[in-house]
Amino acid sequence: MTFTEDMASKIVKEEEMMDTSNGDVVPDDPKKDSEESEKEKKQKQALEKDAVTLEDFKEHVKQIEKAVSTKEKNYLTRVLRALTSTRRKLNHRVLRKFIVAFFPAVSPTKDLLLEYLDEPMEPDTSPVFKLRSAKTVNGPATPEIDVYIHLLVLIHLLDTKRNTDAVKCSDQMMLKLDTVNRRTLDQLSAKAYYFHGRAYELTGQEVSIRSFLHAKLRTATLRHNDEGQATILNLLLRNYLLHNLYDQADKLVAKSSFPESASNNEWARFLYYMGRIKAIQLEYSESNKNLLQAVRKAPQHSAVGFKQAVHKLAITVQLLIGELPDRALFRQKPYRKALFPYLQLTQAVRTGNLSLFNQTLETFSSKFQSEGTYTLIIRLHHNVIKTGVRMISLSYSRISLVDVAKKLELDSPEDAEFIVAKAIRDGVIEASIDHEKGYVKSKEKVDVYSTREPTAAFHQRITFCLDIHNQSIKAMRFPPKSYNKDLESAEERKEREQQDLELAKEMAEDDEDFP
Repeated sequence: MTFTEDMASKIVKEEEMMDTSNGDVVPDDPKKDSEESEKEKKQKQALEKDAVTLEDFKEHVKQIEKAVSTKEKNYLTRVLRALTSTRRKLNHRVLRKFIVAFFPAVSPTKDLLLEYLDEPMEPDTSPVFKLRSAKTVNGPATPEIDVYIHLLVLIHLLDTKRNTDAVKCSDQMMLKLDTVNRRTLDQLSAKAYYFHGRAYELTGQEVSIRSFLHAKLRTATLRHNDEGQATILNLLLRNYLLHNLYDQADKLVAKSSFPESASNNEWARFLYYMGRIKAIQLEYSESNKNLLQAVRKAPQHSAVGFKQAVHKLAITVQLLIGELPDRALFRQKPYRKALFPYLQLTQAVRTGNLSLFNQTLETFSSKFQSEGTYTLIIRLHHNVIKTGVRMISLSYSRISLVDVAKKLELDSPEDAEFIVAKAIRDGVIEASIDHEKGYVKSKEKVDVYSTREPTAAFHQRITFCLDIHNQSIKAMRFPPKSYNKDLESAEERKEREQQDLELAKEMAEDDEDFP
């Protein structure tokens, strides 16, 4: 570099420094500005979303207060139905504002709940949220709203995987429920018991609360708390079935009665558990009936995981009965992937293909074990063989036992002879065995309509339709206090009777005046 070039570069640097010292700002990076504006935009959207959620909470509090004052359960039912959508909107900021706005400045309950929430990282610039008026802010909190706030915090802890804190929070909520006996708390207590059991289950301590649940079931039964009774009974059944205690679960069902007025969700859970118990006890027809009703009572547009579990068990039970599930079920989008192993099982049982059955069982054995259907699927081995024997009997009028053993992939013709003899005795096929010549001869096919099978099938369908009709009538809902809407009051009745009396007198006078 020459001397002139060096001097020129120094002069340019001095001019740039003079420009900056005179107040001229060097333009910022546009990419950095866009990122900051995007961040501010997201923060603003989050604050707006939190404000909407807090307004929803305010409306829920009004509904709960109205339910307490009017003793109407419908207002509280609306709040609990909205719990699913509310659950998606929960975060630390919203819950902190809600708790601070509801409880007075000095409150041990408020301090206890705020311990489970993270401290805000940035100062809150949003307007102050007010839930109670200045006159009532320092008054005692309504137990229903207090339990509702505890429930929201517990749900948020479970959703954020803080299961140990969730157990502590649920224990505190149970202590609070033990001190209050109000009928307006029945629905909230049922939800509280459900999430209490869920918190202990996620931490692997579900065995430790069995005695607690039994005590609460007894209390709910004595107090006629139908929703709490149904929820606790389902929690106990789930607890027993998780540890394969089917006998204890069956004894519990036998010694207790499930309330008729329970919600459809609790009925669906109860029927599913009953279906599992009956399937293990070899009562396949009763199990299939319970599972079909569980599917019908389950929510139509949600609870996909529950419906998948019910369909998996129902398909297995139907195959054990000898029926084939509807193929359209396997084509539905929510079930296509989950039910694929069961489609393979169905094809194996339908065709009597023992090799396909063994291959499916080996491939998906871990999946079947995790879903609790493995022991039932092992029982299908005999059904596959029976179907194979039936297919052979329909296809051949006479076939040797050696060929039967080959088609069924059995070890020897003697095994085939025993299996065919058992199928004949059970009425699976109409055939006879020639032991000397070693072949099976099928008899002529009898007309099904000359037997009692159509009558039995029609009777089963009619019974099922009548049961559905009776359950639909029981599940009908009516607006509260609408039964006396069209009935006249005492004053109206007196006025009507007076008018009728005057009309009768006028008619009597007209009759006397008539010549």
